[in-house]
Amino acid sequence: MSTSRKVAIVTGASQGIGAGLVQAFRDRDYFVVANSRNIKPSNDPDILTVAGDIGDRAVAERIVSEGLTRFGRIDTLVNNAGVFLAKPFTQYTPQDYASTLAVNVDGFFHVTQAALSQMEKQGSGHVVSITTSLVDHAIDGVPSVLASLTKGGLNAATRSLAIEYAKRGIRVNAVSPGVIRTPMHAPETHEWLAALHPTGRLGEIDEVVQAVLYLESAGFVTGEILHVDGGQSAGH
Repeated sequence: MSTSRKVAIVTGASQGIGAGLVQAFRDRDYFVVANSRNIKPSNDPDILTVAGDIGDRAVAERIVSEGLTRFGRIDTLVNNAGVFLAKPFTQYTPQDYASTLAVNVDGFFHVTQAALSQMEKQGSGHVVSITTSLVDHAIDGVPSVLASLTKGGLNAATRSLAIEYAKRGIRVNAVSPGVIRTPMHAPETHEWLAALHPTGRLGEIDEVVQAVLYLESAGFVTGEILHVDGGQSAGH
């Protein structure tokens, strides 16, 4: 299928920020390829769902290939899928380590590689990764080494890819959130989590979505790590 309408891939798309991104891109008349481990088929013919573990290279390649078959192009990839485990460093298990790297690093690598291969052929494209403000500002009481190790790597890869692909019409950026009000966080933790931000509140899903949409429309911005964190990265 050949089309002039843009196509966005969103990983981790079944709930929270990912679901918000799917809706936002549809509101802007994009076709969307939505992935998560157990995502259900959509009633919207302009949304293609691809279920599977993003850490599996075959799944990542299928997301791109099925998107191309259905919609004919890939314009935007949002690497939203992610795992966060808050444990003291010495209590992480080998399984914790492996599962976090599988989603946060392997998932990023495989689907980004497949998407960029297509974007190169088109001569245009945009990759956005969702990372974490903890990379820049560790917080006492929130042990987060695996998040910093993996998402910090994505920040560095974002800058590197931005330079590598700058002359090929492809931009690469990241959004670095603080704690966002999603189903991941139980309501009884919200007050404590809100206090971790200088602004004294949690972020909202739409605030991360709007940051992604800004980057999507900002043609002169690449290699940017955009903080949406209530001032966390600036300090306390």
